[in-house]
Amino acid sequence: MQILYVNNPELVKEITTSTSLDLGKPSYQQTVLKPLVGKGILPSNGSAWALQRKIIAPELFMDKVKGMMSIIIESGLALVDSWKHKVESEGGGVVEIRVDHCMKRFSGDIISRACFGSSYAKGQEIFLKLDVLIEIMSKSILSALGIPGLRSLPTKRNRQIWALEKEIGALILMVVKERRQAGYERDLLQALLEGAKSSYSTAAAIDQFIVDNCRNIYSAGFETSAMLASWCLMLLASNPEWQTRVRDEVEEVCQGRIPDTDMLRKMKQGVNIWTMVTALHTNTALWGTDALEFKPQRFENGIAGACKSPNAYMPFGFGQRVCVGQHLAMVELKLVMALILTNFSFTLSPNYVHSPVLKIIIEPKHGVHIMVKKL
Repeated sequence: MQILYVNNPELVKEITTSTSLDLGKPSYQQTVLKPLVGKGILPSNGSAWALQRKIIAPELFMDKVKGMMSIIIESGLALVDSWKHKVESEGGGVVEIRVDHCMKRFSGDIISRACFGSSYAKGQEIFLKLDVLIEIMSKSILSALGIPGLRSLPTKRNRQIWALEKEIGALILMVVKERRQAGYERDLLQALLEGAKSSYSTAAAIDQFIVDNCRNIYSAGFETSAMLASWCLMLLASNPEWQTRVRDEVEEVCQGRIPDTDMLRKMKQGVNIWTMVTALHTNTALWGTDALEFKPQRFENGIAGACKSPNAYMPFGFGQRVCVGQHLAMVELKLVMALILTNFSFTLSPNYVHSPVLKIIIEPKHGVHIMVKKL
């Protein structure tokens, strides 16, 4: 397998803004990551990807995300209430909370209800199994890349992966069956059902399309959003002066009310070609000598004021392969941060061990523990 690493901003811009369907995700993703994403939108290329994006993307446009606000608010308030209860049940002082677990439940509840019309309780088993699958797969990906045929051997790890893949698919089909029996509801699952029916002729192909894309949405929307919020809270807990500044901004904009989308918008914001995003995001030639510092004020004049080459900043990707769920992810993050900051102050727990580890994404190996105090 040949790999060309790219970190030249102009070349990255040319690659990511290309509209050619000849450029896409590397083929190994459909093999190495198959148990997790199948042939869904994340690893697909060409006309298959174009069809899936045409079905999925409109359901995650900003106007649709605005329609999900009541669900996002309910999930955020439930999180805040659970933290308040924990503080009060332990005497009203300072309590330790492992926020990465809380954020997974928060983002999982939103994905389940907003995209699939089911409660977190129904989606919980899917998320738990996805968590286990990601954990197992993260230990096998590098070895699987280097040894041809290793993924086909009936090793203990492979048998676990195959079993989880089958179980997750069966659970998703149960959610789909309930929807078909319940009737029409305008959400992402309904769009997938209609898109599959109009694009495929056999029941097996329809089910596979739905299962693969549901797995993509569950895993991408659940894990990434939760980790984004967890790392954000870790940084704010580590930098109390910025925690105060962000809280002041939230209070100025929201004035004691629950945030809505208008308020959130006012808050400041063959050969495998691998774009080296981490290298681009820490390049001193682009960001200045303080590129490795936590310095939110660099963005006060937008991306153009922070980076010499704005196209080099791509937290959600860039161009036609940009993340379809970026609007939902940012609304989730802004709302939950606003609710937490206006109800609690927090610092890092002495039990927190900074240990970023690469699984499918970068996660805190030992979790994010913070000490929370009710305001």
